[in-house]
Amino acid sequence: MAERLQKFLARSGMASRRAAEDLILAGRVRVNGEVASLGMSVEENDAVHLDGERVGGHVQHVTYLLYKRRGDLTTVQDERGRPTVMGGFQNVPGLHPVGRLDRDSEGLLLLTTDGDLTLHLTHPRYGHEKVYRAWLDGGPPNDETLDALEDGIELEDGRTAPAQLHRAGLGVYVTITEGRNRQVRRMLEAVGHPVTRLVRVRVGGLWLEDLKPGEARELDERDLHDLLHPELVPQNVWARRAELTRERWG
Repeated sequence: MAERLQKFLARSGMASRRAAEDLILAGRVRVNGEVASLGMSVEENDAVHLDGERVGGHVQHVTYLLYKRRGDLTTVQDERGRPTVMGGFQNVPGLHPVGRLDRDSEGLLLLTTDGDLTLHLTHPRYGHEKVYRAWLDGGPPNDETLDALEDGIELEDGRTAPAQLHRAGLGVYVTITEGRNRQVRRMLEAVGHPVTRLVRVRVGGLWLEDLKPGEARELDERDLHDLLHPELVPQNVWARRAELTRERWG
């Protein structure tokens, strides 16, 4: 039975559907020897290759934690030639970003070949926590504003889910479980506190720790377990990671 190429790639564990579309548009996918086009369909017996590697069968997935640099785009390829988060990973077939960080933001970003992991981390029903350190124009919000942000505020695309906020220096730490476009920036701007710098420091049970901008490391089974099951991370380990984060970011 025929199916859309991007669905086939996602089902094969090579990318999320959105990331698969980027791979196709970038010319990295071939079907029966021909460069694929967006919207085409394939059969199970078609020869689909990504970056020269046949797609299908058992895939040994890899996942990386990257410190995304400010200015890099969270996309597989940019048609205007601007720098992307894939700059150092061109030789990893099927690798794609998990979710997005906007161009002006920095910090923890995951790259994976595992489409199921991407779905688990980005679908709203799973509600994985994401923590950001935000520096604000005008300093931290007052108590009333913090309470409003924690309860949820109205944005143009609807009311935000409850969040957690804690003051930090001239800014705040923000914990959310949603993944709307530029959400933290829009929340804080809506209450009169525009963001001047934004760093994502945690996703699930995985922390940015001591990575420097542009650096990455491959995750092992322990990392993946902590990522998906933060409630099972030992309290002493969690406390130490939180302490190191405060020491680094204030």
